[in-house]
Amino acid sequence: MTRPAEDFLSVLNARSQDIFRRLVERYLDTGVPVGSRDLSRLLQVELSPASVRNVMADLEDLGLIAAPHTSAGRAPTQQGLRFFVDSMLEIGTVNESERNQIARHIEGTAGHAQVEDVLTEASSLLSGLSQGAGVVIATKADMVLKHIEFVRLDTARAMAIMVGEDGQVENRILDLPPGYTASALQQAGNYLAQYVVGRTLSEARRVLNERRAEQRAELDELTQKLVEAGIATLAEPSGNNAPTVIVRGRANLINDTMASDELLRMRQLFDELESKDGLLDLLGDAERGQGVRIFIGSENKLFSLSGSSVILSPYKDANDRIVGVLGVIGPTRLNYARIVPVVDYTANVISAMMARKRGN
Repeated sequence: MTRPAEDFLSVLNARSQDIFRRLVERYLDTGVPVGSRDLSRLLQVELSPASVRNVMADLEDLGLIAAPHTSAGRAPTQQGLRFFVDSMLEIGTVNESERNQIARHIEGTAGHAQVEDVLTEASSLLSGLSQGAGVVIATKADMVLKHIEFVRLDTARAMAIMVGEDGQVENRILDLPPGYTASALQQAGNYLAQYVVGRTLSEARRVLNERRAEQRAELDELTQKLVEAGIATLAEPSGNNAPTVIVRGRANLINDTMASDELLRMRQLFDELESKDGLLDLLGDAERGQGVRIFIGSENKLFSLSGSSVILSPYKDANDRIVGVLGVIGPTRLNYARIVPVVDYTANVISAMMARKRGN
């Protein structure tokens, strides 16, 4: 179990914290375990390699660093990285060039594409900026209705056609009450459209249920039955509520130098992402948390097998509701200080784009 940062801060003096921070920063920059001699050169105060080794021994006893394999140097452990991220990480800012690149790609795609196309572009963009894999996990969106109508199929059935603002189309079959007329069918469709267009399915159901008394006063009995059937149709699930997952840049995490067991673990991770196992839990984590979340190694069961680090940020729809997460998957030695603000900024751009789509 990972110890809280306060435990380590209480036992490490300023010199030990400085040595640990510089060791981690050097390791994240190079990916190579850091030796005492190299570390002594990085310190602002003059300290002999022997003194540095003594501090490193204490850090190793605390479980913050370890010697990978037979290396003479030390690298941060998962617990050490968590301590560093929680208490020492200095988050950078997104530079103007990257902000322009993110905004240009996403807003350029948003003007003529569906939401999923924009999310795919965001995943590719994050992969390119991080040299890791970009990932987007989205809940099935609650359709915002642009159009609804009833189309007669035969004497006993009609089809409710619902068109979303994002171009999504859903068709539902409903039974017609005996004795209906074409004018009653059109009147029912017009009545529903009056209250549901521009609203999500859940918002439309709520508004129509609130107006039940007015419906009885405004509509004849036959049309009222058709409207009730339409409300019931809005409440039906579409049959596919599994999250959408988009991963781009897998090749960045798989290379020829990997050991066979590392390669197998990474492929299993991608298989699990495609099968959507654990994605609802991850979305739940995003809804309970605030802002960017960083999972290191085994901290999240979905990514524990691969030993990856994952940086995720939620994005919202026009109703300020979290509808998905996006981010970067990479090795534990990710450049957290740079990637965290990039992921956060991208999520904000996506949220703003979704708000504008709703407003158009």
